[in-house]
Amino acid sequence: MDTQLITLIFPFALNVSAQIGDVLYYTNDGGDTIIEIGAIASITVAANGYTTVTAQIPVNVTPPVNSSYIFFAKESRANTSNLKGYYAEVQFRNDSTTEVELFSVGSEVFQSSK
Repeated sequence: MDTQLITLIFPFALNVSAQIGDVLYYTNDGGDTIIEIGAIASITVAANGYTTVTAQIPVNVTPPVNSSYIFFAKESRANTSNLKGYYAEVQFRNDSTTEVELFSVGSEVFQSSK
């Protein structure tokens, strides 16, 4: 299938999880029709905060317009390098000489296998 490079310029920073290899999509009608652009080939952030994304798009696919909603997805087989398992142990230690209060604790939890 013949492809061409498409360059998209956003006047803001992208989501930090966007990376090369993620697949770009767009919609013009609120999500009723989702069109695949292609895999991200490069991401460049300029000093002015603008982000340039380059991807391969098939020549037979109509490119997005300025009002298109553009989003990305990760392949389900990719990004599997996080910790896996069914057990976690955490220890919090207060080395302060005065009383302190723990405000919040968070974690990343997901099903890694069955």
